Amino acid sequence: MRRMLSRWLLAATVACCAPVLAQPTALDAAASRAYIVQSRGTQSAVRIVKRVGGRITHELPIIHGVSAMLTPAQAARLRQLGTVDLFADSPVKAQWESTRSDDADSAARKRSRPTRSGAVAPSTTTQSASTAPPTTTQSTSTAPSTTTLSAPTAPSTTTQSAPTAPSSTATQSTSTSSRDAVPYNAVPNQDARVEIGADRLGAQGFNGTGVTVAVLDSGLPPSWVQYADTNNLGLVAYSADGSPFQDLSGHGSHVTTVVANPIRSANGQPLGIAPGVRLVSVKAFDANGTSTYTTVLNALNWILNNRAANNIRVLNVSFAAKPQSSYWNDPIDQAVMRLWQAGVVVVASAGNWGPAAQTIGVPGNTPYIITVGAMTDNYAPSNPLSWRLTSFSSTGPTFEGFVKPEILAPGGHIIGLMDPTTALLAKLHPTFQLPVGGLYIMSGTSQAAAIVSGSVALMLQADPSLTPDTVKCRLMASARPAVDANNQLAYSVFQQGAGELNVYDAVYSQRTGCANAGLNIASDLAGTAHFGGPAHQAADGSYYVVDQSGAQINQQGYLWNNGYLWNSGYLWNNGYLWNSGYLWNNGYLWNNGYLWNNGYLWNPSDTVSPANTSAINMWVDQE
Repeated sequence: MRRMLSRWLLAATVACCAPVLAQPTALDAAASRAYIVQSRGTQSAVRIVKRVGGRITHELPIIHGVSAMLTPAQAARLRQLGTVDLFADSPVKAQWESTRSDDADSAARKRSRPTRSGAVAPSTTTQSASTAPPTTTQSTSTAPSTTTLSAPTAPSTTTQSAPTAPSSTATQSTSTSSRDAVPYNAVPNQDARVEIGADRLGAQGFNGTGVTVAVLDSGLPPSWVQYADTNNLGLVAYSADGSPFQDLSGHGSHVTTVVANPIRSANGQPLGIAPGVRLVSVKAFDANGTSTYTTVLNALNWILNNRAANNIRVLNVSFAAKPQSSYWNDPIDQAVMRLWQAGVVVVASAGNWGPAAQTIGVPGNTPYIITVGAMTDNYAPSNPLSWRLTSFSSTGPTFEGFVKPEILAPGGHIIGLMDPTTALLAKLHPTFQLPVGGLYIMSGTSQAAAIVSGSVALMLQADPSLTPDTVKCRLMASARPAVDANNQLAYSVFQQGAGELNVYDAVYSQRTGCANAGLNIASDLAGTAHFGGPAHQAADGSYYVVDQSGAQINQQGYLWNNGYLWNSGYLWNNGYLWNSGYLWNNGYLWNNGYLWNNGYLWNPSDTVSPANTSAINMWVDQE
């Protein structure tokens, strides 16, 4: 167990969320519902809500507002004031089922897939429990510690002469760097590390040391937390919904260990992208992936307030809600903008609603942050010509005309840890457990985002002075787009953005100023200016990009008819020259001139909940 947690679980400090005010009576509860109320400031919102007799449940300074319980009459009075923004909150539930039919053909495709490079034939024998945390929950988990975490040391800016990746220890004899002598129950390779260049950085000593990554998800198992606490390591855990800190879903555990798992695989590489990072795990989703905007906002507010004390430089948000307002009106979008402005690199999953256009979720639709789509090596890691965009990866443009996602990362059959005895995902999908205790494969943009978050940690270890905009710029400038035999873009920018992640080149890139040009986050948050992107829709329903003069860019990859070929692989080439630069990532002052043929999916005057379709994961078949 120690060899799995020795590096990525760092000092166990479990901070419970602030208690919510006393629950209303049964009569009041039946008549009231939850709302998010925004005003000129948090205290202004508090006074206004109290004036109409509402009950404050959470103060949310990150969006200058509060969450409150209001009766219909009280909500009507607030609307009449005209001085507040009012959003109805409601439960949200993730969808765990597959998005495709599980018929005989699908099962046959799964059975016929080739064995992973370096992996071995499956066995019914599992590895000893020492390779995974204990799977029994502990009664003490309901009373998390409130001890203070010591300030992390600043990362070194010098390249280390020897790798500092965590040791696999002598007792883990089943992991070896030799592909020719791998025991049957060895840990399979996380091929994504090699595909993005993280293996070469690991050989140079880059493993995320000195960087803190926050993961807003469904938590971690209590046994992992207690292990970190007992061994005085560096994990900070916070429950944003007031429930005991745990992970009954498994999604949070899997995503977190994609970022930072130090277990060594068959090729000698750690499974995690940045196994040396410090972790802050923030729980906002329950076993079923259910949460609310209020809970997510409470989590984001806590992260903003505690970023300096914990040196939080990266935030991973692997969930998506379908947009029901412009990005500048959505409270979660506003919150991640505040974090970006405060110096936190926010990495969001694009969503698993692809391949149709305009399926980017919240908060990935926020123009400033890094939104990640998913590609797959198609079970052929040594043959890049077979790699392709996944069929589920959500695509742009956003409803404000921004090209999303900015980048793709491996999101097919990614290896991570879950507790098989408590995680709902593990119970629902036992066939995706590997023959090594606690390891599961999952596919999705959630995993792709986690790979980018780990990669950002490597960049910040190499150069702690990087700003979020510069990190985004260098990720895009070093990416490898998929190109066809004629060296033309094989997928549109709406599908692949700048291309596949290449973290090795991103670490050594010197590019600046190529991301978020034309945007002003301070004005956006202040409400004095909002922005649209360069994407438009033609009369025939296709999408295109315009340059700074408003002229259409008539170039392959900038024109898209919403088509998708899932069975084709392409060369991912870092030698492609963007003739028009990164104009497709620029922003322009919003002019209400974006008229999409399929119309908007919302009415700005409505106060329906923007949270009713949010999910930390929509289960998809492995790709």
